[in-house]
Amino acid sequence: MLSLKEIKERLEHATGAETWFKELEADTRVGAQKLINGWTRNQQKLLLEKQAHEEKILFDRSFCTNEQDLVAGVDEAGRGPLAGPVVTAAVILDTYAEELIGLNDSKQLSKAKRKELALKIKKNAISYFIHFQSVEKIDELNIYEATKQSMTEAVANLSTQPSVVLVDAMKLPINIKTHSIIKGDAQSLAIAAASILAKTARDEYMDQLHEAFPAYLFNKHAGYGTKDHIEMINKYGPTEHHRKTFEPIKSILKK
Repeated sequence: MLSLKEIKERLEHATGAETWFKELEADTRVGAQKLINGWTRNQQKLLLEKQAHEEKILFDRSFCTNEQDLVAGVDEAGRGPLAGPVVTAAVILDTYAEELIGLNDSKQLSKAKRKELALKIKKNAISYFIHFQSVEKIDELNIYEATKQSMTEAVANLSTQPSVVLVDAMKLPINIKTHSIIKGDAQSLAIAAASILAKTARDEYMDQLHEAFPAYLFNKHAGYGTKDHIEMINKYGPTEHHRKTFEPIKSILKK
């Protein structure tokens, strides 16, 4: 009879088709049953992730007219914060990259998982570009126009130009067939990938900003208007990285 340690090691690489698997299923030990039940739940999760992955690929390909068409996904991170840039990303994926199974809307994933997936996205991308839109530009144009301009720049700077562009809830002034997809990061693999690239790039930027302005705790709230962040703004005043047209900063500066 296999020890629990041996069972655990075998299950790490098991498919369920192994000859010893039937014996394991018949093992009445509580520890053995816990291991097999955990393995089964994990396999079900992986199956659902694979199905979701395939559905997202089919969604992206539904906007294509032939096999050679390339789809770019575009998304942003940081429209709502009181400080820091808005970051946009455009990405064209290698369509069937299995490494990207589990890729989802960045808001549904942990910071560690986003970092891991960002590396895989860059590795499996035909082309990608990340654009940082400055606080000055946000204050000059307004956040909507600044985001739209940033997204347009991200697409224009792709080393390979796409046939179709899918954008999360935004219309872009470009000469490429473009579709604005509501909640696109939950439906499109390419948009979800762009979401992760934008979010991880912005988080890294805000972590670096924290080093320069530790009192504001940018590494904790990424510039969003949390209670602690607003308290720090009231105490120390806005920095050059705060958006002066956003409330409550606009009112604080008038005092």
